[in-house]
Amino acid sequence: MSEQSLPRPRLGFIGLGNMGTPMSRRLVDAGFTVTGTDLSQENRARLEQAGGTAVATAIDVAATSDVLILMLPNSAIVESVLLDDGVAAALPASAVIVDMSSSEPLRTRALAERLAADNLAQLVDAPVSGGVGGAEKGSLTIMAGGDAATIEALSPVLSVLGRVRHTGAVGSGHALKALNNLLSATHLLATSEAMVAGQEFGLDPQTMLDVFNSSSGRSGSTENKWPNFVLPGGYNSGFGLGLMLKDMRIATQLAEDIHRPSLLGSCAVELWTKAAGELDPTADHTEIARWAGHNG
Repeated sequence: MSEQSLPRPRLGFIGLGNMGTPMSRRLVDAGFTVTGTDLSQENRARLEQAGGTAVATAIDVAATSDVLILMLPNSAIVESVLLDDGVAAALPASAVIVDMSSSEPLRTRALAERLAADNLAQLVDAPVSGGVGGAEKGSLTIMAGGDAATIEALSPVLSVLGRVRHTGAVGSGHALKALNNLLSATHLLATSEAMVAGQEFGLDPQTMLDVFNSSSGRSGSTENKWPNFVLPGGYNSGFGLGLMLKDMRIATQLAEDIHRPSLLGSCAVELWTKAAGELDPTADHTEIARWAGHNG
C-alpha cells in the first residue's frame, strides 16, 4: 500500500460516541467522504448534520470503505463487529482497518494475524489520547501500531485528527495507550488525595495547583483535569470512569502477561474498582476526585 494509492480514500467510521462524533466531523470538514454508523440513532443523525452519510449497519459501512475506522468500547466488540458480523469480509480487498479503540494489545495482534491468514483487510491499531477536547480540536496524540508504510499512507487521514506517532508493530499502540492511561489514572488519584488533604489543612486549591504546576508535582491532572473538570464541579471530561478502569486493567494484565507485574498499578486498579462500585455507573473518570474527597 503506497501513499499514491490512497490520495483521498473513502472513509468508514463505526462508533460515533463522545470521541467518534467530533473525529468523524473533522474528517468530513477536511473533505473526506465519511460513511458511519452507531447503535444510537441520535449519533447517526449528528453525522448526517455534519455532512457525512449515516447508515443503519456496520456491513453497510464496510461496502464503501477504503479505510475503516473503529472507535468501539473494547476488543470483544471489535472482534464481534469484524468477524461475527462479517464486516472484515465485506470490505474491499485493499482496505485498511484502523482500530482507534482502547483494545487489548495481545488480542489486537492475534486479530491482525487472523485477518492476514484469511486474506482479509490489513489491521493497524491507532488509539488516541487527548479526550473530547483533543478530538474537537484535532490535537489528539495518535499511537499507531503496524506496518510503517501503511501508517505513512494513512497520514493524510490521521493527521486531520492529531499528531501521529508510530509506536512499532501492530498491537503496540494499544499497549502504549493502556500504559498511558494507567499512569494518568494513578496520578489523578494521587493528585486528588493531595488536593483533599491540602484543602482540609486550609490551603487554597488554586494556590495548590499553581504551585504544583511550577514544581515537580505537576502532571496532566494538575494542569488539565483538576482546573478544568474538578474545581468547577462539572466532572464532564467526556471519558467514563468505567472506560478508564478498563484501560488500567489492560495495562496491568499486560504487565502480568510479560512477567513484569505492576505493583503500584495493581493497587491503583483496586482503588479505582472500589470507586467504580460506589459511584454512578455513568460517572466521568474525573469523579474519582469526588470519591477521594468522601473517603478517609
